[in-house]
Amino acid sequence: MAGTQKSPRKEVRRPVWAEVSLGALAYNLEAIRKYVNPPQEKRKTPRKILSIVKGNGYGHGGPEVAKALEKAGSNWFGVTCTDEGIAVRQAGVRKPILILTSFVPGEESRLVEHDLTAVIHRCEQLALLDRAAARRRGKKRVEFHLKIDTGMNRLGIASGDAECFARQLGKCKNIQLTGIFSHFASSGVFTESFVGEQTGEQEERFYAALDRLRALGIDPGIVHLANSAIEKRDEAEARLPLKPVMSLRSRIISVRNVAAGDGVGYDATFMAQRPTRIGVLAAGYGDGIHRSLGNRGNVLLRGKLAPIVGIISMDVTMIDVTDIEGAEVGDVATIHGTDGTQVLPANRVARSIGTVTSDLLCAVSQRVPRLYVR
Repeated sequence: MAGTQKSPRKEVRRPVWAEVSLGALAYNLEAIRKYVNPPQEKRKTPRKILSIVKGNGYGHGGPEVAKALEKAGSNWFGVTCTDEGIAVRQAGVRKPILILTSFVPGEESRLVEHDLTAVIHRCEQLALLDRAAARRRGKKRVEFHLKIDTGMNRLGIASGDAECFARQLGKCKNIQLTGIFSHFASSGVFTESFVGEQTGEQEERFYAALDRLRALGIDPGIVHLANSAIEKRDEAEARLPLKPVMSLRSRIISVRNVAAGDGVGYDATFMAQRPTRIGVLAAGYGDGIHRSLGNRGNVLLRGKLAPIVGIISMDVTMIDVTDIEGAEVGDVATIHGTDGTQVLPANRVARSIGTVTSDLLCAVSQRVPRLYVR
């Protein structure tokens, strides 16, 4: 038996692909919506969900997953730059799209043309956006969000610069503030330390800036400060069990017997301690298998874990299939994701090599076709 998963295309091609489950994606969105709108709060207006689809949707395909999320009821979308926003818009998405790192001078007209919502993180950007909005000559003012720097020291106006922002905004007649936010620097750290206390301090600075803007007569619009990392990881995962959306797969293209004492791969970093069967997968770090998984990680094969051995090459990866009965050329290996009832979650794989899930998912390269399934 050569595995139960199918390759994404009928024509013969290199057997590596990423399956993206749109059903799991919709399930996760609804689970998050319920989580942030607990029934005991009895809110008249439910909290909105802004789905971040930057970085090609964290490797899943930005325009494709944005379309699926809009159909499933996402209220907003977030991307890095104007080009990403245009790609999502041209895919047919009609909901608001927030450009998280804003625009560079000269981009503002394209941003306005495609109805994208700019983030202002420097006061001088207001005049540029206002002029672009004026050239459009529409009756409705162009909307934007304001980013406040509360301690990340990366992007955003200083929390004490509310007066400067208010003065500059007062000169602009063609744009309108409809949202304000900040970004936590250490939201995943909960220790009693400087870093662990940083989130609380940032929150205080944010609300102080918000109060000052309101005192200056500025309506902030939507207030958002709740990126997903703010929840304690283990607690959140227990209360909010989500489904893996992407499964990265490849097939075995060669099986060979290696004698005890022989090395496998570059620099022979794996030495066989017994007669060993080595399977070679048609995928390497050039496809998105993180190089750090060499001699540390596993893949799912025939419902069992098969160790990754040796240094991961650009185009192939070796696995030890000695203990996988019947393993043969053509078998499908799952690098991370689901395989029937078995799951090898990307977040656990990422933690095992000291990185973050987004690093693992964004590494899945353009040469790997995405197969969208229900």
